[in-house]
Amino acid sequence: MRETNFISEPELLSVPSPFILESSRLCVLESLDTPLDSLYARLLDGTYEKPYIIEDGRLRYLHFGVRYVQSAMRIDRPDVLKLRYTQKMMSFLLFKKTPGRIAMLGLGGGSLAKFCYRCLPDADITVIEIDPHVIALRRHFAIPEDDVRFRVVRGDAAEYVASAVDEPIDVLLADAFDEHGLAHSLASRSFLQHAYAALEETGILVMNLAGDQSRYVELIEAARDIFDRQTLLVPVKDDENYVLFGFKQRHFDPDWHQLRLRAKELKASFELDFPAFVQMMERTERIDTMNKIMKVLAG
Repeated sequence: MRETNFISEPELLSVPSPFILESSRLCVLESLDTPLDSLYARLLDGTYEKPYIIEDGRLRYLHFGVRYVQSAMRIDRPDVLKLRYTQKMMSFLLFKKTPGRIAMLGLGGGSLAKFCYRCLPDADITVIEIDPHVIALRRHFAIPEDDVRFRVVRGDAAEYVASAVDEPIDVLLADAFDEHGLAHSLASRSFLQHAYAALEETGILVMNLAGDQSRYVELIEAARDIFDRQTLLVPVKDDENYVLFGFKQRHFDPDWHQLRLRAKELKASFELDFPAFVQMMERTERIDTMNKIMKVLAG
């Protein structure tokens, strides 16, 4: 007899994981009578079309495919930012400590959404997610219910940004991916142009770049052009990601001494290593890491 049980919602099936992790479980949006042989085969050959969860009792991971982890959550502390790139994306707080309006593109496991909801109580947060199956998993990643200052909206992220000019955005966090990497709708010059237009005068674009590098090499150059070279590209060694920052503020000239002081305050408030983040960002600017990385990506 196969071992099965439901978790929280009747459509989520939990079975032993077919992957390498010892004692891990697979949680899928399937009915109890789903044939396991067929399910496992589609998961292992990459043809399974829905997001799924792998958990080991301590950590819960969201996957769109075998190759990439889309999100990771500590089950005992679901609001903690587990993946390093999500921590670095929060570096926008160095430059905009109290954002009024935050838009997030891509829900995933809701790591950034939960963190901002808990730590920035004065911020209005809208999350755009195109995949209804991702939204269906929100309770399993402890994502808050919609309320007056937080909402998850099903829709196309690029279309949302293109129509957002009437309500300027303070911080735009772009972290939308599919099983291959960066979502196609965000990997374009037109998206960056709309993002620039949607930001308020001192707004910041923060974009996670990962997966297939061919999707974002040209995007980096386009961002540099559209944001008038007011960009920083920060590598995330542990996760093999890059975080791209685009600053709309004209004549952006960071005061690194003040930012180092602010980083210490932020570390005390948010339990993230902001001093290390600001050190890396300052080094990035001084040695022009953008050019260095572009040469590497170009081969």
